[in-house]
Amino acid sequence: MKTLENLKYPIGKFEIPASFNKESIEQWISTIREFPQKIQNEITSLSEAELEQQYRPEGWTIRQVVHHCADSHMNSFIRFKLALTEDVPTIKPYEENIWAELEDSKNLDVNISVNLLFALHQRWVVLLNSFVESDWEKKFRHPETNQLIDLKTNLAIYAWHCNHHLAHIQQAKKVNVSLQNIL
Repeated sequence: MKTLENLKYPIGKFEIPASFNKESIEQWISTIREFPQKIQNEITSLSEAELEQQYRPEGWTIRQVVHHCADSHMNSFIRFKLALTEDVPTIKPYEENIWAELEDSKNLDVNISVNLLFALHQRWVVLLNSFVESDWEKKFRHPETNQLIDLKTNLAIYAWHCNHHLAHIQQAKKVNVSLQNIL
């Protein structure tokens, strides 16, 4: 039986890489590039009822996960741009759990956020591929922890974030199949 922790973090919690190199950065950019298509592939055949399946007890629905990815990735894209254009900016955090309860996250057609992810990630990848080596060292400050986060670490975080929520969707679909087999 999976524990709640396993259900929350099906690929494990994010860990800062011990080292960064060109290959790992290219792999993380590739993850960012491929994510919208992977999300679309996972949800394209789901019914409205299946989009309401949760990946864990008291967790978000598939619909909320997709909309959360759009919200979160928009915020991250802006954080990259702020760090590139300002000297160690302090970013604005947001209440993701409250955002997930807003009308657009609970009831909006998921394809709107999938389309947004395709456009956003295309811009994001162009931006990331334009970096010179020193750009990866630029930082922003997170006001809740006062932590400085460099852009190479933020890239690793968001590559993990893509895979983390993709796993949530896959997990919710398995739960739904299991329930159908019982009924």
